[in-house]
Order: sequence, then C-alpha cells, then structure tokens
Amino acid sequence: MNYEYFLAKRIIGNKSYKSSVSAPIIKIGIAAIAISTIVMLIAIATGIGLEHKIRDKAVAFNGHITISNFDSNESEGSQVPVSKNQNFYPEFNSVEGVSHIQAVANKFGIIRTNTDFEGLFLKGVGTDYDWRYFKEFLIEGRLPTYTQKYSNEVLISKYLADRLGFVVGETFQMYFMKSDSSKPPSIMKYAVVGIFNSGFEELDKTYVIGDINHVQRLNRWTKDQIGNFEVFITNYNDLDRLGKEVYAQTPSTLDAMTVKQKYATIFEWIPIFTTNIYGIIGIMILVGAINMITALLVLILERTQMIGILKALGSSNWSIRKLFLYNASYLIACGLFWGNLIGIGVLLLQKQFEFLKLDPSVYYVTVAPVYLDWTYVVLLNLMTFVLCLLMLLIPSFLISKIVPVKAIQFE
Repeated sequence: MNYEYFLAKRIIGNKSYKSSVSAPIIKIGIAAIAISTIVMLIAIATGIGLEHKIRDKAVAFNGHITISNFDSNESEGSQVPVSKNQNFYPEFNSVEGVSHIQAVANKFGIIRTNTDFEGLFLKGVGTDYDWRYFKEFLIEGRLPTYTQKYSNEVLISKYLADRLGFVVGETFQMYFMKSDSSKPPSIMKYAVVGIFNSGFEELDKTYVIGDINHVQRLNRWTKDQIGNFEVFITNYNDLDRLGKEVYAQTPSTLDAMTVKQKYATIFEWIPIFTTNIYGIIGIMILVGAINMITALLVLILERTQMIGILKALGSSNWSIRKLFLYNASYLIACGLFWGNLIGIGVLLLQKQFEFLKLDPSVYYVTVAPVYLDWTYVVLLNLMTFVLCLLMLLIPSFLISKIVPVKAIQFE
C-alpha cells in the first residue's frame, strides 16, 4: 500500500485543511497556476495563429514559390513574358511536395471614377487558378469564372471598395499606359462580381483579380506567354528546401523565389512572435512555481508536528517528502484544470465570435486569430506540471532538517 498517497488524500479531504491558516495561500497558489496556464494558452494560440494567418495571406497572393524571368521588374508588372511551354507546367512532377502550379500575369493600371482614382495591379489569372484562399477571404458576391474567352469579371478588395465606393454588380474603367507614352492609354471596362478582405492591407490595396486574357492582350502577348508561375507546396515547413529544388529544376533563364525571400521584411518580423511566446511561457511557469513553492513551505510549517510524529514512527525523509509532493501535485492539477477550462473557453469564444480586434496596418489581420492544436495543449500542461513539481523538490528538502523531538513539541 502507498501510505504516502493515502495520507495525502486524507489531508486534502480533511475539512480542517480547507479552513486552515494555509488555505488562502493554497488558493493563491492554485490561482497563480490557473492564470499562468490561461496566459500561456492565449499567447501560444494567438501567436501561432498570427504566424499562420500572415503567412497564408502572403501565399494567397504569390504562392509559396514564384518562378519568373531574372530581368522582370515587379514594380512595373510583368514586362518580360515567360513561355507556358515548360517541362514543369501544368504539373510539377519533378519535385516531390509541390501540390499545384498556376500561370499569372500582372499589369499596372489606374482605376478612375468621377471623384477619385487609384493606381494598382490587375492580376490576371486563368482556368488553372486555385481559388481556395480567396474563398476564405470572400465577404460579398462570388468568385469570378474564367474560361478561354475574355471575361470582364473582377474581384476587388474591401479596402478598394470602401475607398472608391464600389459595390457588387458595379462597373468601372481601368486605364493602362502603353509602352509608347505618346499614345493614349488603353481603357478596359470591368464588372465587380465579388469583394474580398484578406486583412493584409498592403496586398489588398495592391491587386485587383481579373482575367489573364486581358493582360496578354494589353501586352500584345500570345496565349502561351504569361508573367510568372506561382507554385504551391503541401508542407510550409519544407519551403526552404523545396525552393532550392524548384530553382534547380527550372531553366537557367528563370528565377525561383520563395515567399519568404519576396517579403523578407515581413517574414523576419514573424519570428518575434515565437520569441515572445517562449518568454511568456518561461515567465508564467516561474511565477506559478514560485507561488507553489510558497504554498508548499506553508504546508510543511503547518504540519511540522505531523512530520515529527511520522519520523518518530520510522518514516524516512523521502517518504514524508513524497507525501507533500503528492499534495502539491493535487494543487498543481487543480490550477491546470481551471486554467485549461477558462483559457480554452476564451479561445473558442474568440474563434467563434472574433470579439478581439486588431489593427490591420500593424498586425496584417483584422481580428486576433486562434490556432488550437491539442498536441501543444497537452505538451504545455505536461511541461508546466513537471517543471513545477521539479522546482518543488527544493523546498521539500526542508523536511530533512526537521528534528522529531523539537517537531512534536512545536506550537
């Protein structure tokens, strides 16, 4: 029989224990563990959520890897065409891990209304375009439908719709400058069929999604000429490796750039979230452990006579220490239970109702995103429990210093 565990259960279940001098300190210790758990869960879920959201939005507009000419100038749109007749298109079978490849082309233009104007890119896409990301971003209307024939349907951002006063079903004119600046610009008429909001303002105000046939005609390209290829992969964690493999499998005249390289500033900023998460976890575990150490010391001092009696009856220091560690484990488990209950509850509410808003100009998202993975929840709880328990081994050494005769006489 494990008598240490038996005695710990009796102490925990004792009514006098719950109304003892140590009761308020024990409650504070449990509350500290619970609050630490809540803060850690929220920090991890929102931190990872922000990383994934920002990453996915950049990927939505560019793919994981972009294949283009070395001499292309993105600031001026697709100036030098790339032939669609490539060994890797329409299926990139030579690199394992590539899920999709699509052909696109950009053309800079100016939208002009009676009262305002806006300069941005018409991003031309075709029948091979993967709309899965924009399905998530779509807030009004529908996605455009493109075939081999010309279509004037476009998808615009909420930022642009609010700025220019556009609604679904409205038409507008877009002006495109010709290579010969002495000639009048080309004018194209488009119809808004859908409005999207990625929350990534930097990209939302840069692109209108339209038919690639228009870009080809404006640039006087053939049907086999496009601006660049966008490559999607199955696992983002393999991006750096696959980026090199894709580059190795493309002709020497073409360059392959990962989304991390294209938006280096943004992707250098993202790891700060991970650093902050580690810092918060370390501080919160330390705070919880210190409170539990205080609670354990009070428990030991409160039970000094009991310790003396157990020693007099022949119990070893380790047996008595185990008794108090069992007691402390129960308190840590209580704190973790309430922390998980409240923390996960808050995260689920945020995921459902999105009550916590963020400034998209700073965080690139409009609401605090939540990423819940039961793997990290379980690991976080195990790590907190084990580390707190290990730290409690230090104050439990106090038991070995207690002399039975003095302890029994202790008042």
